[in-house]
Amino acid sequence: MIINPLNLSLGTRSYPDFTDNLEPIYFFPKKDSMQTDISTQTIAGINNPTISQYFELLNAGDFSSLAALFAPDGVMYAPFESGIVGEDAIASYLQQEALGLKAEPHQGIIESQENDLVQLRVNGKVQMPLFGVNVSWLFILNSQQQIVSITVKLLASPQELLNLRR
Repeated sequence: MIINPLNLSLGTRSYPDFTDNLEPIYFFPKKDSMQTDISTQTIAGINNPTISQYFELLNAGDFSSLAALFAPDGVMYAPFESGIVGEDAIASYLQQEALGLKAEPHQGIIESQENDLVQLRVNGKVQMPLFGVNVSWLFILNSQQQIVSITVKLLASPQELLNLRR
């Protein structure tokens, strides 16, 4: 099955196409031996401690510590959700929605550095208990290396996204 990624352009600026290495969405559980331990994995193109901590804490299920990586008014834009603002709201959302999730970031790129903000895009895969999906994470960090915002996009066809919605 071939997957056509969603258009990830933001405004008129174009971004690198990471779709060459995308794998299909799996609608069955992967065997534990196929899952990757993030603590031993590097993200090609990204060497940022906040981004590394984000994925380590996400995979460990330590959502309170993960939410502490956000700026006080930090926002998470999760798939199918409006912005989730603030440490408590982000931790609560992740506790409800991300249990059992394993993120496998593969490659990333620093896209811009303006007004003391750094924008980084990471592409990879998320494995949930019942399915796996290709994902793009767009991080914006402030000068204190806090997450100002993160936008999580599922890279799948519109029909596949509809099938994932509860």
